[in-house]
Amino acid sequence: MAWSRYQLGLAALMLLTGSINTLAAKWADNFSAAGCGGTEEHGFQHPFLQAVGMFLGEFSCLVVFYLLVWRDRRRPEPSMAPAQPFNPLLFLPPALCDMTGTSIMYVALNMTSASSFQMLRGSVIIFTGLLSVAFLGRKLELSQWLGILVTIVGLVVVGLADLRSSHDQRHKLSEVITGDLLIIMAQVIVAIQMVLEEKFVYKHDVHPLRAVGTEGFFGFIILALLLVPMYYIPAGSFSGNPRRTLEDALDAFCQIGHRPLIALALLGNISSIAFFNFAGISVTKEISATTRMVLDSLRTLVIWAVSLAVGWETFHGLEILGFGVLLAGAALYNGLHRPLLARLPWHAEETGGAAEREGLLRGENTAINSES
Repeated sequence: MAWSRYQLGLAALMLLTGSINTLAAKWADNFSAAGCGGTEEHGFQHPFLQAVGMFLGEFSCLVVFYLLVWRDRRRPEPSMAPAQPFNPLLFLPPALCDMTGTSIMYVALNMTSASSFQMLRGSVIIFTGLLSVAFLGRKLELSQWLGILVTIVGLVVVGLADLRSSHDQRHKLSEVITGDLLIIMAQVIVAIQMVLEEKFVYKHDVHPLRAVGTEGFFGFIILALLLVPMYYIPAGSFSGNPRRTLEDALDAFCQIGHRPLIALALLGNISSIAFFNFAGISVTKEISATTRMVLDSLRTLVIWAVSLAVGWETFHGLEILGFGVLLAGAALYNGLHRPLLARLPWHAEETGGAAEREGLLRGENTAINSES
């Protein structure tokens, strides 16, 4: 069945904003500017401040949700189901996981390339699958276990590509290895977040935009408050600011004042995460979860192509191979092989499109933080 213009628009919006989200964050990381008090020019390395901005973008999804509710109530026949009462504190544990995982990923993005960052995030399939078996009592199909194994192979190939290529010459080999390991570690936390959402949140039938916005609210408030102690906590060589503290938000604002283009990159990151979440939820609802997974894979390809075009990294064949293997693993885990098998004469036709709309714990990446 052909897509309508609305569906095409949603797919394009998801692909565009998802790509902008990672590229804008990396663009900000690549800037150098003078800081406060006449300090010399240095790189814009403020991962925790960027994470605060990302949560601000997620928080804005609450505004979108209430606008949709307001518009729906003005109709003669409202189509949105009345919201069920729930305790917003249910979102606090997933929000803490989201906050931790996102902060680690922004730190890692300072150490490795944008394409490797996006590809390695595919490892979330491994940890989500294993945790869903351990804590939710799910039984994974053979194809899902194969998908996990293929994904592991893909991660090894991408890791080898990082080791063998010089990338963008901005990072030492030790930084690249550390960054890649941090990304994978963050996916463990993201997987825990998904399990918590599945076990405690989704059973309350909360609107996805409301869920995204509520977690964004908690993440924004908590991490913004944590910026104060981070200003005083020494971090040594791990820090990228002149004071060598965990985070120096004042230095970041001074750098933005000296290089206003940094503000444009941050604005792109903040706004794109809100539109990306909205578009992703809408694609799942209007088309299918499988389409959302395919678009998310295409997003990785767009990020890699743009990074090559602007000179942020160099071409390496192993990275393409790794991306292909990761894509195959994700396809197996999410059941994209089933329509192909259904066409075979000896394979019984499978029914049911309802399974397509299930979450990542059932075969789709529906993380609240899917910038990720």
